[in-house]
Amino acid sequence: MLNVLFCGNDGVFNGFLTCALSMLKRTASKEPFSFNIFTMNLTRIDKRFTTIPEEHIKLFDSVIKKYNPENRVKVFDVTDIYERELGGCPNEGAYCSPYTLIRLLADLVDGMPDKLLYLDADIMFNRDPHLLYDIDISNVEYAAARDHYGKYILSPNYVNAGVILMNMKRMRETGLFVKARNELRRKKFLFADQTALRKSTTEKKMLPQRFNDQKFLHKHTVVRHFSKRLFWLPYPHTENIKQWQIDKVHNVFHYHQFDDVLEEYSEIMKNN
Repeated sequence: MLNVLFCGNDGVFNGFLTCALSMLKRTASKEPFSFNIFTMNLTRIDKRFTTIPEEHIKLFDSVIKKYNPENRVKVFDVTDIYERELGGCPNEGAYCSPYTLIRLLADLVDGMPDKLLYLDADIMFNRDPHLLYDIDISNVEYAAARDHYGKYILSPNYVNAGVILMNMKRMRETGLFVKARNELRRKKFLFADQTALRKSTTEKKMLPQRFNDQKFLHKHTVVRHFSKRLFWLPYPHTENIKQWQIDKVHNVFHYHQFDDVLEEYSEIMKNN
């Protein structure tokens, strides 16, 4: 079983679905996928911060089962755990949303496997996900790639937390999640989730950039992360283009490598 973790609300459902489709279409393996989704209700902060509705979970389940009847999706409402552990913490107003923090609750959720691939919603696989998932992490807490901008500005080994191959057994033993939550309660950070993770890490494996490429798409790229990117022309500016914004993927990035995924996604959403 290839175990995946997504975190978020219905606002990023399009990302969950397109990312899952890219994994299912790119793999040559017959091994089933287990998609775990952490969600929560935080309407006390923003009326949009609701759990993912049942109809979208059923849709997701029906799509993945077309590829393999043994594929499954499990949804975990972590509202109570979040409120107990991180509710009202200085980082609740994180640069994206509080949903960026809930991957750091994974040790408190029953049923999480010993090996778990956390993925942000704005991820697409260009090659077989087993190239990433099968990496040996038995002697480290996790494996991650450098942050494209952070490795220049902050630290040479500053990791991007959007793609984390987690050794849950080892992370529980070292208390990484406990330490990270303590950091989040202690002080406000600019990049809350990434900084808390970095400060709490005992041992990690650095992955080549092709496992979390936040700026380019090469033939050897395994994971393309559609995070906010700096453009120099026609003037210096940033854009936060996501993979489900199909026209921008075509017209700004000039990508057509994901057309098979995006065409199927468009057809699914048109009929539901």
